[in-house]
This record gives sequence, C-alpha cells and structure tokens, in this order.
Amino acid sequence: MKRKIYMTAGYNTISLGTGRKEFHPKKPRPGIEHYIKEAGQGTLKMINGAKNVDEGVVGNFIASRFVKQAHLGAFMPMIDDGLRYKPSLRVEGACASGGLSLISGIKSVLSESADVVLSLGVEVQNSVKAIYGADILAGAGWFQDRKDGHAYFFPGQFSNRAGAYYEKYGRDKARKAFAIWYKNAIENARLCPTAQEYDNKTVDLEKVGLTEPNPRSFTDHLNVFDCSKVSDGASAIAILSEEGLKKVGVPKSEAVEVVGFSLKVDNLTEQPEDSTKLSTAQLAAQEALKNAGITINDVATIEVHDCFTVAGILMVEALGLAKPGEGADFVIEGNTSRKGKFPMNTTGGLIGWGHPTGGTGVHQAVTIWEQLTGKAGEAQIEIPSDRPYGMTVNMGGDDKTIVAIIYKKTS
Repeated sequence: MKRKIYMTAGYNTISLGTGRKEFHPKKPRPGIEHYIKEAGQGTLKMINGAKNVDEGVVGNFIASRFVKQAHLGAFMPMIDDGLRYKPSLRVEGACASGGLSLISGIKSVLSESADVVLSLGVEVQNSVKAIYGADILAGAGWFQDRKDGHAYFFPGQFSNRAGAYYEKYGRDKARKAFAIWYKNAIENARLCPTAQEYDNKTVDLEKVGLTEPNPRSFTDHLNVFDCSKVSDGASAIAILSEEGLKKVGVPKSEAVEVVGFSLKVDNLTEQPEDSTKLSTAQLAAQEALKNAGITINDVATIEVHDCFTVAGILMVEALGLAKPGEGADFVIEGNTSRKGKFPMNTTGGLIGWGHPTGGTGVHQAVTIWEQLTGKAGEAQIEIPSDRPYGMTVNMGGDDKTIVAIIYKKTS
C-alpha cells in the first residue's frame, strides 16, 4: 500500500439483548442515537477529540426498518459538535456493513482525502418481535426467495448448509463440533464485560449445544444455541495514516497496522453452488493474506463471522486451516479455543458477544486491536512473537459480501 494504515482507539458499547441483566423486553431501551453517541465519544476520547477527525463513516444494515431511521451519516455531528460540517456517510452491505465502514475509512486514508477517519458500526434490532425481525433480516438475502424460505429465513438458510454438511461428512461429528463452537463462544464471552452472554451461568455448555434441533419450533438441522442472538449495540475505531497518529498523539505501540485487506462480492440472486463451502469468504481471505505477504499460519488470532455454528466450521475450512469436511475435526481437537493454535472470537464472536448486524465488522476490528495491543483484559490471549498478525472476516448475507482484513502488531 502506498501509505501505512493504522487503527487505534477501539470502543464497544454493551451488546444488549436477551441474556444481559440490563435487558427487559417490556421496558424502554436505548435508541440508536444512544449507541452511536456512546461508541463515537468513546473513541474520540482516546484520540484527543473531534478536532482531529477528518471524516466519519457509519456502517448500518437496516435501521430504516428496525427503528424507522435512515440518513445515519448525519448523526455524526450529534456525537460531538466538532464533527459538524465534516464529511460523513453511511454504508450498507447487510451483516458486513461494519466491515464496509472499515474499508471506506481505509480507502479514504489511502486516497489521502483523510488522515483520521472515525469508523462506526451500529444496529438496534430488539425493536420488533423475533418473527418480524426475521422478515427484516431476510433483506440481507434475495428477498424474492422469502416466500419459499423458512419462517426464520437466515436460520433456515444455514440449517440447509448444516444439512448438506451432515450428508456429505457425517452428522454426529458435525453436531459435536457445533456444540464445542458454542461452548468456546460462551466461555470467551464470560471474559468480556460488554458481551451479551457475559452473565451466562450454564454449567454443561457442550450438552446444551448438543440439544437436538426441533423442526416444529425452529429449523431442521440447527437449534437456537447454534444461532447468534438478536443484539443492540455499536462499536467504533479510528483509522489513521502515520501523520494521523502523530496528529492525535497516539504512539504506534497503541495501534495496529493494516497490512492487507480484501472486499469480495457475489451474486445475491443465486443460491450457493456448494452449500458446504463459503467460496466468497475463501477468495477474500486468500487475497487479504496475499496482499499482506503472509500465510494463515502467521496469524495469531482470528475473528470470524459465526452468525451460526455451522458458519464457524465453514469459515475454518475457507481459511485453509482444514480441508473440506475436516473443519469439524479441527474444532473438536481444540485448535480454535482460546488456548488452541488459532484462537478465534476471543470475546465470544457473534454467538457469544452478540451480533448487532451493522456493528459486527467494527467489533471484530476492536477485538483484534485489543488483543494485539494487550488491552483485552481478562479475555487477553498470548500473541506469539513470531506470529504478530490478527485477522477479521466479516460476512454479509449468505457468503455474498465479504470483508477480510489483516492487522499487524506494531511493537
């Protein structure tokens, strides 16, 4: 890249939804402006104020339906009056909207139109009943398939992927891998105070994860524990050039360097050619690693888009960590746990931390920034000196829009 790109000053609000002590479905809850303001101000405090920001970008999927609010770029001045009249926009790519916020900021810094970009991702979804939310979220896919799809559209889509995986590679092993993925997610979330599952006290997580799917109440091949929860929340991070770092007064040791990235988009109107593969994710991951000049074996920790447990296993295979059909074995063997060779989703991922759809990609970046700079608190893992890289893979729709980013520890 013609300029060095850095990220610093990551901030997450609480991921609010069922499971959090603060959540009550019949009591008033914070609106989208609350989350935007909290996350934005949290980052601004770490970069010495809004005066240092050149541009802002908000990643959001579908607030216009969940909370009847559009035009989110114009919420930036609400965060701080110092952002008034500065360029700002909202970007959308379904559940990859947060990743697109990051990509937008990266490209602004690369183009030299900005030295400091405030990147934010947000979603408020607990505003409607679950079945209505499923209809809204179906807009992340080809909506013309909605009438023939499952009542819970995206759980149905990934249930189909799970069924295909069972048929091709064996059901029992896959179900065990899904349960262990769930167990890892909750155990990691218990170490992160902002995670939706932070207070989860379940003793035998693997047993719960192995709950048999019930097609009468949900889907054929996945249970509710295989799914990320409905979440409200926001995350923010600053994207900067070297000059930007100097301007905000943050040392490189407090930042991570972006050394590779990729954005890949497939045809939304087509079903997957092979339901047991995340082909777009594979292409994006390969390109990001190539651009960074490294292999997956150089990466110390990865944040993958586990909207469902089956997506976690398929991501493992898409990243090249296991051959097709062997991702389940890779997870069962403990490789993706926080003490494994490739710790994934160290604050819980989408299943454990939560999935405020438009905010997820930015949350992933915040987690990698925390881990590579030693700011992850109880969730901190060891970053080997010979593997100073982190990676995020953010997915929109069913493997249709993918943002993959490689980060490097700077000290």
